[in-house]
Amino acid sequence: MTETVTPPAVRVRASAPPALSGPGLFTVLLAAALPLVDFFIVNVALPTIGADLGAGEAVLELVVAGYGVAYAVLLVLGGRLGDLFGRRRLFVVGMAAFGLTSLACGLAPGAWSLVAARVAQGASAAAMLPQVLATIQAATSGTRRAKAMSLYGATAGLSMVAGQILGGLLVAADIAGTGWRAIFLVNVPVVVLGLVLAVRHVPETRSQRPEPVDVPGTVLLAVSLLTLLAPLTEGRAAGWPLWTWLSLAAFPFAAAAFYMVERRADRLGRTPLVPPSLFALASLRRGLALMVPFSIGFSGFMFVIALALQRGAGLGPVPAGLALAPMAVAFLFVSLAGPRLIARYGTRVVTAGSVLQGVGVLLIALAAWRDWPHLGFGALLPGAAVAGAGQALQLPNVLRIVMSEVPAIRAGVGSGVMVTTQQSAFALGVATLGTLFLTLVPQQGMRDALVVTLLVQFAGIVLTGLLSLRLPRRVG
Repeated sequence: MTETVTPPAVRVRASAPPALSGPGLFTVLLAAALPLVDFFIVNVALPTIGADLGAGEAVLELVVAGYGVAYAVLLVLGGRLGDLFGRRRLFVVGMAAFGLTSLACGLAPGAWSLVAARVAQGASAAAMLPQVLATIQAATSGTRRAKAMSLYGATAGLSMVAGQILGGLLVAADIAGTGWRAIFLVNVPVVVLGLVLAVRHVPETRSQRPEPVDVPGTVLLAVSLLTLLAPLTEGRAAGWPLWTWLSLAAFPFAAAAFYMVERRADRLGRTPLVPPSLFALASLRRGLALMVPFSIGFSGFMFVIALALQRGAGLGPVPAGLALAPMAVAFLFVSLAGPRLIARYGTRVVTAGSVLQGVGVLLIALAAWRDWPHLGFGALLPGAAVAGAGQALQLPNVLRIVMSEVPAIRAGVGSGVMVTTQQSAFALGVATLGTLFLTLVPQQGMRDALVVTLLVQFAGIVLTGLLSLRLPRRVG
């Protein structure tokens, strides 16, 4: 009896992971843009939403915070579920749910139903987004992975700025009388397109050693993030009631309990939600440390500038959004050069980016001090363009650095940890810089409050630059 021998080349092809095609990469990047656009798109629409639904400031902050907190709390769980059940499956389920919850936001009859729909939308995004990075990590390698990660970073940064520009345009356009509702309804056809493309072009990947869900770790991570983010995002508008201080006091205990439970699970050979061993990777640990002040400053700036331009400078939604167009254009073109610059100069490109961003923010502060209240496209152009170029040298490259050494079998949890850190910092940025700005306005006026807030952001940019000096010089 003759034994059939499989040729080596065939065996290699059979065991090779599925490749992510060009259309597949476009699909996952489209999905990556949706949650970030929706985090920022509401900033310029909040005054219109408040007037239409009769919502007070505290409820309007929940429209922003409810989405951000639900998104941040569930991201790591979303990554783990993708590793366990298949990343394309979770991607499709999450995207479909994102479309349905976007529809619910657009049809919300009142303020509280809008808040509930936004929380559900954030949860849907948490199921979808971790699968993007995990799929890129598992279905690409070498130069293709480097290019895909750079495109992901460029998409993320551009989505944040484009979200506010798009929000202003959609509110002003008042398509079929929908007003602010169009900022959510526009997601529905995009999701339908994404689902069709996902079924045809996104490969199914999963961890070779799927790990079950860590229930105690999941609960404690959720409690930790909620005790920190909920009081910071709602405290000022609610007048800092007792529950906010009790929640903040509980945060360090919840975080300590989470760390001890995860470390014990790791030591006993179980499967923690966030394996402490993951932080042994210097690229991930140092990249996340840098991402925190960067993301706090970025989201805080976008929230504050939207308020200042509309409430203080008297701009409508479209001029307020378009005032940031130079930032988006500069980000787009500079981010395209990122991979070549990193290959030639290493991670010192990130340091150069922090210098440029700092100069840009100082130029914006100078324009606010000099030209207030005539602060529009022309006055912001130099600062916004320089800051956008600096951000483009930082964000895409830092995202690539964080994931560069994460093994493919832990791509889901690695991406979940990274995006959770980024999203939590976004929520902190709106809470801290937004609270600072709104607290200073009654005392110092809109102009001085904006300048002080920008100077505080500048201090965070200096910290980002110093942290970038600790990054590994070369990216794998």
